Amino acid sequence: MDPREQIRKAFLEKNPLSICGGGSKGFLNSAPLPERKLHTTGMKGVLDYEPEELFIRARAGTPLQEIEDLLHKEQQMLPFEPPHFSSTATLGGCIASGISGPARPWRGAARDYVLGCVLINGKGERLRFGGEVIKNVAGYDVSRLQCGAFGTLGLLEELSIKTLPAPEQELTLELELDQPRALERMQHWNRLPLPLSAAAWQQGKLRIRLSGTAVAVEQGRRHIGGEISSNTSYWQDLKEQRLKFFQNDKPLWRISLPRDCGPLKLPGDTLIDWGGAQRWLLSESSCQELAAIAADAGGYVSPFHAHSPVPLAPALLHLHQRLKNAFDPAGILNAGRLFAPSP
Repeated sequence: MDPREQIRKAFLEKNPLSICGGGSKGFLNSAPLPERKLHTTGMKGVLDYEPEELFIRARAGTPLQEIEDLLHKEQQMLPFEPPHFSSTATLGGCIASGISGPARPWRGAARDYVLGCVLINGKGERLRFGGEVIKNVAGYDVSRLQCGAFGTLGLLEELSIKTLPAPEQELTLELELDQPRALERMQHWNRLPLPLSAAAWQQGKLRIRLSGTAVAVEQGRRHIGGEISSNTSYWQDLKEQRLKFFQNDKPLWRISLPRDCGPLKLPGDTLIDWGGAQRWLLSESSCQELAAIAADAGGYVSPFHAHSPVPLAPALLHLHQRLKNAFDPAGILNAGRLFAPSP
C-alpha cells in the first residue's frame, strides 16, 4: 500500500503505526512500538543534485552510503558527519534521529543543513516545507523540526540537504594530557582561528583533528604541537561507536554540556567528545542521578542504548504535545518512540 494511503487508513481507524527505515537506529529506544509497520526502504533515489549550488535532494529511503559516495565523487560532503551504525542506514533515518558526528561543534548539527522536506503528516496529508537553497527557506522552519523527532511528527518522504566542499587536507594530532589540562587546552584552542574539526579525550590521550587548506592545517599543527597520529580510522570509529570504549555491556549515556564545561565527577568510564561539549559515559547509575549532575553543569543527559525514554520537564512536554497534536492529532505515528510522559 502507498505510504500516504497507509497513514490515512491508520488515522481513520486510530490504529498506530511504527515507521521502519533501514533499522540502523532502532537501538536508540527500547520502548515498545506499534506492531503495524510502515516500511520506507522502497522510497529510494536521488532526485536532484547540483554540486555548484551545494545541495542534494533525495527520497528519504535512499541509502546514506549512496548519498555520501555521490558527494565524494564531487569532492563534497555532509558536513555534520552523520553516523551510519549499519550498512542499511538511510537519509531519512539520519535526519529523523538528528545525530551528528565529531565535527558538530565546528560545522554545525544535522538540522543546520536541512533546507526543506516533503512530509506526510498523521492524517495522510502531503506537506512541503522549505526550499532547495538557503535564500528560498522562509517562514517557519518546520523542516528542521523533523531532526531528532524520530518520525513522531510525520513520515519524511523527501529531503533537501545543504552540502559543503570536502577539506583539502586533514590530519590528527595526539597529546598526552590529563582530563583537566585537556579540557583547558580544548577551550583555549576553540577561541583561536584554528581549523579544528574534531577534539576528543580518553584515558590520558587528547586527539585533535585539523581540516582545511594545507597552509591552515600546517599552521594549526605548529601551534598545537603533539604527534601526528597514524590511526587514520579513529574519527570514523568514534562516530560509528566501534572503539573499544563502546564494546561494553554497561548502559551508555550521552551527556550534553556547554563547551566551556570543566571536569565532572561522573560515576563511570568517560570519553569526552565535541571538544568537551559531549561526554559519553558507561555507568550503572540511575537516570535521575546523572540528570542531576548534568543539570548542575548546565546540560542534560539521555540514554543511548536499551533504555526507556527520559521523561520531559513539564514545560518541554507541553511544547512537544502541542507539536504532536498539530502534526499527528490521532497519535498514530511512532507512539512512545521519543519521550516518556512526565510523572
